Amino acid sequence: MSEKKLGWKSLSIGGYLLEPGSAMKYKTGDWRAFKPVIDQKKCINCLLCWIYCPDSAIIRLEKYVEVNYDYCKGCGICANECPVKCITMVEEER
Repeated sequence: MSEKKLGWKSLSIGGYLLEPGSAMKYKTGDWRAFKPVIDQKKCINCLLCWIYCPDSAIIRLEKYVEVNYDYCKGCGICANECPVKCITMVEEER
């Protein structure tokens, strides 16, 4: 006997957050088609990429930044906001 699945109308408005901090468990980086690659020689460490990244996938280190590819979805906002264009979006190899 098959279980009847609930439709979208059965969802509560606003949804539920069952466990705080649970988003860290879901590595969403494998969705992307393009990945940002940072040229550390050009980077001026302005941190605009870190500020604008909607997924907090830019890791701020002491003298430079890195990309956490486990969570980067490849939106390209970091590359678009970089004032010295040190971030290049490169097609992801599968």
